[in-house]
Amino acid sequence: MVETSARLLRLLSLLQAHREWSGADLADRLGISARTLRRDVDRLRELGYPVNASPGTGGGYQLGAGAELPPLLLDDDEAVAVAVGLRTAAGQGIDGIGETSVRALAKLEQVLPNRLRRRVGALNAFTVPMLRSTLPSSVDPAVLTELAHLCRDAERLRFEYRGHDGALSRRTVEPHRLVCTERRWYLVAWDLDRDDWRTFRVDRVTPRPPHGPRFAPRKPPAEDLAAYVSQGVSTRAYATHAVVRLLAPLEEAAGHISPSAGVLEAEGPDTCLLRCGAGSLDVMVIHVVMLGFEFEVVEPVELVEAIRRTRDRLDGALARAATSPPRTPDGAGRTPGTRSGSAATS
Repeated sequence: MVETSARLLRLLSLLQAHREWSGADLADRLGISARTLRRDVDRLRELGYPVNASPGTGGGYQLGAGAELPPLLLDDDEAVAVAVGLRTAAGQGIDGIGETSVRALAKLEQVLPNRLRRRVGALNAFTVPMLRSTLPSSVDPAVLTELAHLCRDAERLRFEYRGHDGALSRRTVEPHRLVCTERRWYLVAWDLDRDDWRTFRVDRVTPRPPHGPRFAPRKPPAEDLAAYVSQGVSTRAYATHAVVRLLAPLEEAAGHISPSAGVLEAEGPDTCLLRCGAGSLDVMVIHVVMLGFEFEVVEPVELVEAIRRTRDRLDGALARAATSPPRTPDGAGRTPGTRSGSAATS
């Protein structure tokens, strides 16, 4: 009985991992016969799990949305609370749990009954969050879950993408992973038209179904996808690159510098390296100075000259401010005590 129960849990886990399995694949994964598999599927149905089966050579098994939640899991109120919590975490990119919440939500919504889907949808549609955000636009949790499904099932994604200049393009990709920072969500995917890996901002993605077909997952562009995306959005995307040494421990710098602002590397107990990019050397000077840390330029040497030019302009502005007459709030250059030629009105 224990062996049978463990096998049922394994079968349920497999059904939740993909949208559809062939009977032969499931039987092979579980090490059982086709007859035993049909018996186990019937047991899951008796427990309330809606397992759909399609006949024929191209048929298979799929976990569908049922009339009621499976027993011994969640009651209606608990299911709604979990779904809303996962949507909130997914939409806001909560540090450390954002991607996990999307995967969990994808599994939950697959078996959520229609009546509960309506409750969750109504609560999300008519709730306005009052959250501090520096994002120009938010990410639709429905888009996140759709992308998570396609990553999980290895299905091609078709979408419309809005570039940083506002131009729209149609793309077809093989989605691999979602990566989130504290501010944004990114999709790492193989772009079929560019024949290379690309990173897309999810808030600029508008899915255009139908999607598919399925594909064989490729080797990812890097083992550490978070570092890969960080380098892409903070360095590779810009024409000018630089490396500066921050006179601060890595932990302190990481607490103030977003992954989208540059890639930090450990160097010593009191210093670390920052690799970053910008549109020009002058913009790079402002970017580095505004980080708020003492620093040294490692490369390029041209950045040092750009800093000198900026320093000279600032020195000139301070010198002129010291010799200029005081200015009134309305911007007119007048000495204190003088009045304008026009009469004041009350």
